[in-house]
Amino acid sequence: MKLVAMMSIALLLVVLSTNSHAISSCDGPCQTLDDCRGQLICINGMCGDNPKLGTRICGTGGGNWSVPTLDGGGCESSGNLQCDGVSYPTIFTCSPPVTSSTPATLRWNDFSKGGDGGDPSECDGQYHDNLELIIALSTGWSDNKSRCGKMIQITSIKTGRSMTARVVDQCDSVYGCNESRAYQPLCPNNVVDGSDAVWGALGLDKNVGEEDVTWSMV
Repeated sequence: MKLVAMMSIALLLVVLSTNSHAISSCDGPCQTLDDCRGQLICINGMCGDNPKLGTRICGTGGGNWSVPTLDGGGCESSGNLQCDGVSYPTIFTCSPPVTSSTPATLRWNDFSKGGDGGDPSECDGQYHDNLELIIALSTGWSDNKSRCGKMIQITSIKTGRSMTARVVDQCDSVYGCNESRAYQPLCPNNVVDGSDAVWGALGLDKNVGEEDVTWSMV
């Protein structure tokens, strides 16, 4: 009996130790950002969507959601960024693999001087008219700016429309919350930031904030 009791206690300790290092998904328990998976943040002791980034991971039934990865796990964030008192996942140096139909989140960006993009576009050091068909890619997809000036094709999941746009900037997944980034939080690693013209060409309302799209190199 004494041996059985000791074995039961040992098993319980193993289980508790394992759970203490668990990574929680939507509505899972947390104490710090490190307890939450991917781009989720810890709010009031539970992992949930980031209101400032406008993520909708949990809003789509996402308890089984996991961050997109490269080669089975090479695209997790590392470290935290404190911005306006909120802790964000940081340093997404990679993005999901680029294919002939790469899933992405389309967001709106103001590329003009005085807009919400901060400094001029990183590809050419210039501001741009939002009537241009232009986009910014997350850091990993920007690939050390190797895609600057190149054309990509974007297709809206909602409308089915497709169009081509030129890459002029990088949506930074590494640095943020500073003057050059207009004090914005970091960009997720699966974002295509589009101008007014891009949203219009796809038949989408930019005021919605985010739309599901696919993209590929032209």
